[in-house]
Amino acid sequence: MLKIKTVEFIISAVKPGQYPVGSLPEIALVGRSNVGKSSLINKLVQRKNIARTSSTPGKTQTINFYLVNNAWYFVDLPGYGYARVPYATRDNWKVMIETYFSQRGSLKGIWQLVDIRHPPTDKDKEMFQWISHYDFPKLVIATKADKINRSQRGKHLAVVRNELGITADEPVLFSAQTGEGREYLVNWIKAITE
Repeated sequence: MLKIKTVEFIISAVKPGQYPVGSLPEIALVGRSNVGKSSLINKLVQRKNIARTSSTPGKTQTINFYLVNNAWYFVDLPGYGYARVPYATRDNWKVMIETYFSQRGSLKGIWQLVDIRHPPTDKDKEMFQWISHYDFPKLVIATKADKINRSQRGKHLAVVRNELGITADEPVLFSAQTGEGREYLVNWIKAITE
């Protein structure tokens, strides 16, 4: 299994000229505000606060690059959905994300995070269609798995699969509290970055 030895926050960017130089592989994380992108990063790299978490939706307003093992990047994209920010700011995020997807040659995979407790929203569906259009390797991850009783998980997963139109292999269950799903995700990273 891939071992995480080093992780470093590199830069917050809003345009291509600010992205890190070079061609190291990148895995981008997208999802609704407050879905747990920062918590997932922290759990995977086994650091408590490398990515800042917040109870306030919409805290991530830039594209944040985290260099892992000096070999690849996690790229945390601005959350979409119910963030209490002006519409103009949300429009800027959309342009920022689309520019990143369409211009970043080192992007090797996209993870879309959804909260297992709730059916995918229209924004989740729109994002899934959008990233499918770009034809990158992608993975849907159902976060906050520890918040759902094990006997109810199948029902919740079926709703996500049905709403997004994905196969039985997805979504991958993940919990930042218990670490469930971490090994699967780390192996996915290894396969995509080597």
